[in-house]
Amino acid sequence: MATFNVVVAAPEEGRSYPVEVEGQDANRFIGRKIGDEVDGGAVGLTGCTLEITGGSDQAGRPMRGDVSGAGLEDVLVDGGVGFNPERGGERRRISVRGNEVSDATVQINAKVTDTGGESVADRFSEGADEGDDAGDDE
Repeated sequence: MATFNVVVAAPEEGRSYPVEVEGQDANRFIGRKIGDEVDGGAVGLTGCTLEITGGSDQAGRPMRGDVSGAGLEDVLVDGGVGFNPERGGERRRISVRGNEVSDATVQINAKVTDTGGESVADRFSEGADEGDDAGDDE
């Protein structure tokens, strides 16, 4: 069974929230591609819509939107995801993952495209408030 660390970005708030999903919720992501939309209920954001923006595998190899499939590819790049050239015209062959989420994916990056009315910070703070008061008795 797949387990993913989903990093949910809230662009309006300028924050991101890491969420671990497993089981049936993780299966909602398998087979989806970069740019696809997913129901936010998979990460506890019922009524929200998420857009997959990228991800990486266990070795840290990034997913690239211009590489089809879920497997590893060695591609010659001159910039973009996975390579920052140090001088003009520099190109390098790097190993990247395709644009499809699979069992080999460990981290998925997603952004909130539709909040459904309530702010993302409020939704995530509802579950985090329990136990936050420990040590605040100064």
